[in-house]
Amino acid sequence: MAYWLFKSEPDTFGIDDLRSRPKQTEPWDGVRNYQARNMMRDQMQVGDLGFFYHSNVKEPGIVGLIEVVSVGYPDPTAFDPNSHYYDPKSDPDNPRWYLVDVRYRRHTKRNIRLAELKQYAEDVLADFPLVRRANRLSIMPVMPEHWDLILGLEEAPD
Repeated sequence: MAYWLFKSEPDTFGIDDLRSRPKQTEPWDGVRNYQARNMMRDQMQVGDLGFFYHSNVKEPGIVGLIEVVSVGYPDPTAFDPNSHYYDPKSDPDNPRWYLVDVRYRRHTKRNIRLAELKQYAEDVLADFPLVRRANRLSIMPVMPEHWDLILGLEEAPD
């Protein structure tokens, strides 16, 4: 099993949106970064777990846990001219963009804020991509030791 972090802006699609979907499952579509695409297409497996991270808010942070419930497959929004994520250069016969389906597992007991995670950036989270400067990826791997540490922070006072 591998661990991941999935970023989303809650005014576009938040953890509560995922929880309200049928079967609490949704395609993680619209990713238009090759590195993130490659992770979904080549590395993510059914059963992998992820943190759901709210970005572009006053207090960005980890707000929930999700599970990968499909292997990567072509993102249909790339072929839909009415979609915000349409890519006219993407070809259904040779897809450029991929996605995975994710399922809601639970909310975290509290928002594990980015500011709190950055307190560990010089130490145990030094190689965690989220706390590195200028990291803009919407999907990133989480090492098992980072997963465990972050879950442990859930119990700490806010």
